[in-house]
Amino acid sequence: MAKDYPRSRRVAEQIQREMADILRKEIHDPRVGMVTITEVVVTHDLEHAKIYFTVFESEERGLEAAKALGHAAGFIRSQLGPRMRLRIVPQLTFVYDTSIARGAELSRIIDEAVAADSSRPADDA
Repeated sequence: MAKDYPRSRRVAEQIQREMADILRKEIHDPRVGMVTITEVVVTHDLEHAKIYFTVFESEERGLEAAKALGHAAGFIRSQLGPRMRLRIVPQLTFVYDTSIARGAELSRIIDEAVAADSSRPADDA
């Protein structure tokens, strides 16, 4: 059974809050745009953090934002250091999260299927 690491979860939550603030106030790259941090996963040794994010535009914009965030990872990490008060600031890896887009697509498909089913005449079987 995997161990639960409450400290790593607390650090992940704090990173998520601080990242939102840093992206809003400090990052001025137009490729980043309106990025939403959906989840942060930190390893139990607090050395690495995967930051999942999404954009509410196209997938191409999300991939551009991933490149821009990857390029700015050192700067973001230097901003996290004083805010987090950790001995070691985790290495940051940015991952474009497509789950919201997939959920919207599935919802659209279900709505279309329900509409097509309700427009079909009922069988008297």
